[in-house]
Amino acid sequence: MEAEVDKLELMFQKADTDLDYIQCRLENEIKTNHHDSAGEKNPVTLLKELSVIKSRYQTFYARFKPVAVEQKDTKSRICATLNKTMTMMQKLQKQTDLELSPLTEEEKTAAEQIKSHMPDS
Repeated sequence: MEAEVDKLELMFQKADTDLDYIQCRLENEIKTNHHDSAGEKNPVTLLKELSVIKSRYQTFYARFKPVAVEQKDTKSRICATLNKTMTMMQKLQKQTDLELSPLTEEEKTAAEQIKSHMPDS
């Protein structure tokens, strides 16, 4: 989940950079090659629309960022709680000399997936 959030954040950053680049190129092209053409949209208007799009993108990104931070925080708390629970279960098993039946393949797969998402302790 964290990898997807990081990937999405990088995509936002790339989109922002791309918009800046497009805007600079358009401005440069308008300055060097501006010809009044009938029926075509004014390049200055296009640039203003691009600025509006960029502003909307930045607003969206600003709303996304706290969600990503909260998602990472929630994941960390879940992993910490799960880790404590697993440790407690192991201690209880040792104290009670409880012998558990072997895990099924599905349970083994789930345990491996959980461990892969837990921070190293």
